[in-house]
Amino acid sequence: MSKQTARHAFTRTLLALAREDARLFALATDSRGSVTLGDFARELPGQFVECGIAEQNAVGVAAGLANTGKKVFVCGPACFYSLRSAEQIKVDLAYSNSDVKVIGVSGGVSYGALGASHHATQDVALMRAIPGLTVVLPADGYQTESLICALAAHTGPVYVRMGRGEVQDVYEKNPLFTLGKANVLRHGNDISLIVCGEMVFPALEAAKLLAASGIEANVIDMHTLKPLDEGVILDAAAAGAIVTAEEHCVHGGLGSAIASLLAQRRPTPMRILGLPDEVLYTGTSAEMFAHYGLTPQGIAHEAKELLKV
Repeated sequence: MSKQTARHAFTRTLLALAREDARLFALATDSRGSVTLGDFARELPGQFVECGIAEQNAVGVAAGLANTGKKVFVCGPACFYSLRSAEQIKVDLAYSNSDVKVIGVSGGVSYGALGASHHATQDVALMRAIPGLTVVLPADGYQTESLICALAAHTGPVYVRMGRGEVQDVYEKNPLFTLGKANVLRHGNDISLIVCGEMVFPALEAAKLLAASGIEANVIDMHTLKPLDEGVILDAAAAGAIVTAEEHCVHGGLGSAIASLLAQRRPTPMRILGLPDEVLYTGTSAEMFAHYGLTPQGIAHEAKELLKV
């Protein structure tokens, strides 16, 4: 299986779309290197705006451009956009229904070794709580390509969080992508693994481990965390148990969203796997995943514990 980075897939796709549509703009905050927007800035300087290290201003500029009919992608580290620019995203984008896509790269613990200042582990919780804002976490490069094409055709504010490093391809080229519609990647009747972002591939591997023990698992890519695909979740609950896994704090993210739905509609035994409410261990993202059990083995273990197998 091949690997690629979501951020390179994003910028490659964005540049191709911008060549065909002069209304499409990219904004960066001294982040064209980390986002990989260098080719875009060189080839289409008239459609690129460098805002410097000023994320709040960048969101405001993006909203202004959108109000003139531009299709705007404002890009930079997820840790800074989700917290420094929270008020601007809330007011200038969501409240005002501005057609701006905020692309947060190096999300979760992608910057693991840089510590808490560069972790984006509360962003989904915050963005989910803002009315009118769509929230998406792509699983791999191919899905990112389809996502960006969908966003270029979609009107309205969106927050997208993607990782920094290479990830295993989950999908083949040009996968079907629909905002708000989860993808069921594997079918099973014993338990459901509902995951998002870079946890999708480990969940698929966990399902293989479970199958070796006679446990057949659903694997669901819940790429859109707002709006949630409630129908798929309620159908998954019919298996009798659900494990969620996410590169996010255990409070307020994917697991919390699903637990809230099921508590009201169909109470179901659950395990919510993610990053604990503590000052996190510092290391590479792979080291942190291993430390906190966000691995195929860790997911499979929790599924067995939930089923008491």
